[in-house]
Amino acid sequence: MRTIWIITQRELQTFFDSLIAYILLVAFLGFSGFFTWLYGSDVFFVGQASLQSFFSIAYWTLFFFIPALTMRMLAEEKRAGTIELLLTKAVTDRQLVIGKFLACLLLIVIALLFTLPYYFTINSLGEVDHGAIWCGYLGLILMSAVYISIGVFTSSTTNNQIVAFLSALFIGLFFHIIFDVLADSFTGTMGEVFSTLSLSTHYESLTRGVIDTKDLIYFFSLIILGIVLSEVSLSKRNLV
Repeated sequence: MRTIWIITQRELQTFFDSLIAYILLVAFLGFSGFFTWLYGSDVFFVGQASLQSFFSIAYWTLFFFIPALTMRMLAEEKRAGTIELLLTKAVTDRQLVIGKFLACLLLIVIALLFTLPYYFTINSLGEVDHGAIWCGYLGLILMSAVYISIGVFTSSTTNNQIVAFLSALFIGLFFHIIFDVLADSFTGTMGEVFSTLSLSTHYESLTRGVIDTKDLIYFFSLIILGIVLSEVSLSKRNLV
């Protein structure tokens, strides 16, 4: 665990040293704040003490931001040749993958912590469903973890950051949109299968304040799958 934590700290520090973290925080807070409070189906338009508009905006904003964060994590190490140097220092592939995964997840959690004033503001405006709000934040963290694991995986398959970004976005589109569209297009068993695969089905359940074991199993299965595939992808470098 100590090695994983050292990698996590190093990667998190890299985010802040390269200004990526600041750009993410400003862009995320700018987009989410504008559409939550000022434009479209904002809080005042809805007329309810609810953060549903924020959770809807964050759902899309993070979908596009996360591949941009993860695209360099392993691809850049492979391009620069530093990954071999790193892995000779008694660091296993799994420790490296998990360390980078946690660093990116921590950055997203930090970004979400900056939105807590939204919660306190809504709470001062009227009676709120506290459970639904905290479950909504849990949903955003789990959704982010899924897309981070996908992004780390695609970054492990190439030394080109753009390819890693587009690949992560392409895979993510299936869980974010395509499975949902297919679920509406099919009936019966096929419709249920696509609905189960759709991330929005499980995310919306959480934002309503419902924590279902099936939703948690869905999110953690995808997270573990992404991490395992990343480890397998890295291990293949020894076979070349």
